[in-house]
Amino acid sequence: MNKYLIVVDMQNDFIDGSLGTPEAQAIVDNVIHKVKHFDGTVVFTQDTHSPTYLKTQEGKHLPVEHCIKGTTGWELSPALATWQQDNGATVFEKVTFGSKALITSLVHIYETEGIESIELIGLCTDICVVSNALAIKAFLPEVPIVVDASCCAGVTPEKHLVALETMASCQVQVINQ
Repeated sequence: MNKYLIVVDMQNDFIDGSLGTPEAQAIVDNVIHKVKHFDGTVVFTQDTHSPTYLKTQEGKHLPVEHCIKGTTGWELSPALATWQQDNGATVFEKVTFGSKALITSLVHIYETEGIESIELIGLCTDICVVSNALAIKAFLPEVPIVVDASCCAGVTPEKHLVALETMASCQVQVINQ
């Protein structure tokens, strides 16, 4: 059966750009190692906004321009971008926290080929990682969903821990906490 690793929003703006944190910077090497050694299919999500971001619902609640398509901040971290290109890994651009296209794709794969497990890593634990993990769990309740805490960082360390607790409460397996 198929195993999937979903690398959520490992983009420059979330690492060391407009919304970067020391915690996000600290997980980059862990994420690169996991991607390079994962025995299965690796896919990426990429937070993708337009120059009118500040006029969106999200922009009104988080008034910090980030991940504007085509900017350096929108790009994947350099080592991950290279790996993604070299391996032809799929990238799901998403305009909000969760990715409908990712979930639709996973449901189709599950129905046609089966999925053994899905693991999520990346940024931010308390926004996009938790959103995608819970959405996937809702649509694929029989597929084991795993989140590697050592490859995730939240907006703050406290919010990271709360998100991990929330996911664990919803039967997402949290490892390496």
